[in-house]
Amino acid sequence: MTGVILVALFIGLLFLGVPIAFTLGIVAFIGIWLLDSLPMQVVVQSMFTGLESFILLAVPLFILAANIMNQGQISERLIKLAVSMVGHIRGGLAHANIVVSMFFGGISGSAQADTAGVGKILIPSMVKEGYSKGTAVGTTAASSTMGMLIPPSIPMVVYGSVTSVSVGQMFLGGVIPGLLMGVAMMALVGFVSRRQNYPRHTRVSIKEIGRQFLKCVPPLLTPVIILGGIIGGFVTPTEAAIIACMYALILAMFVYRTIKLKDLPDILFDTIKLSSLTLFALATASALGRLFSYYRVPDMIAGFFESTFSSIGLFLLAVILLFLFVGMFLDAIPAMILFVPIVLPASQALGVDPVHFGIVIVMCLAVGMITPPYGLCMLLASSIANLTVSRSIVALLPYVAVIIVTIIIVAFVPSLALWLPGFLE
Repeated sequence: MTGVILVALFIGLLFLGVPIAFTLGIVAFIGIWLLDSLPMQVVVQSMFTGLESFILLAVPLFILAANIMNQGQISERLIKLAVSMVGHIRGGLAHANIVVSMFFGGISGSAQADTAGVGKILIPSMVKEGYSKGTAVGTTAASSTMGMLIPPSIPMVVYGSVTSVSVGQMFLGGVIPGLLMGVAMMALVGFVSRRQNYPRHTRVSIKEIGRQFLKCVPPLLTPVIILGGIIGGFVTPTEAAIIACMYALILAMFVYRTIKLKDLPDILFDTIKLSSLTLFALATASALGRLFSYYRVPDMIAGFFESTFSSIGLFLLAVILLFLFVGMFLDAIPAMILFVPIVLPASQALGVDPVHFGIVIVMCLAVGMITPPYGLCMLLASSIANLTVSRSIVALLPYVAVIIVTIIIVAFVPSLALWLPGFLE
């Protein structure tokens, strides 16, 4: 009976629009309060324990680096480079939207930062050039999900913390699937652009592309510095995040001179606000996970997976469906805290590589960023375009389908995720 009450409470709070971090915390608090055998201080203890990890310090630091890049107008330079590269193709600005998300994902590690930074510039520009608002919102929101795959990636840091898998290997494992996702979305944009006869820009010379590229070399070196440091064993992911912040600050303040000292308090405040929401969700998810453990939910679900799915293929399909569903309601970080420990033992029993398994999970949770009711990137893009959520959902459906097909390909062709990490072994 208690379980039914807690599930009803969780669903009710979601429909009332209560932020997911508070929803998880309220359910955990009431669930433990209803038990006689667990003291209430378990809630607070579990929340602190969930955050007691050095590697998790990388989360707010990568968010800070992304905010500095956004405020420093780095995204504008990347957009100019992307337009010079692919603007001559039919639907050039939409293609550039996807390409710049590949670049920006390698700098920020955050899908939300990508949607906000790139969307504020490209969505109005696309509408002005004759693209429908639906196309502008769909392309921007969907392409921003690559920020969860192309290193550095905040969800991959969390996955590494939960599973003790090398974050460096996770970062490398996300490169090819992230690029594959981008190419698939560009194919969809090309098809739509031909049907809608969207405009193209005049082809620019190789010399001009080279000039734009040279302007963007400093920010594009960010993922190289981060990956090189982690893979080379010179720094931990947290230390790499610190270096990324310092490097972004030097670029914005002294190289491009787009940020002044007086801008830093606002940047820090925005970072603290976003980081606190993210980490509070992680903490409350840890408390809810403790409640799950009391009811032996992880054991029951793990037993179900181990006994029901005897083949790797069926197991991976079940995991894909599970995390696609979970991602509709939870942010990637609490979703990983709650559900990865549950399905990980079954994956290990079947011999699924943990890096491959993590990449598939991250890709599934990325879909949740553009699907209701959570759909944070969808909501951000639709608010920028002043487009209703219902119309945004319709516009995103083809992109969701393309991403799911990409997930299935990566799930059944493990070498796509494991080829680059293999060089570290």
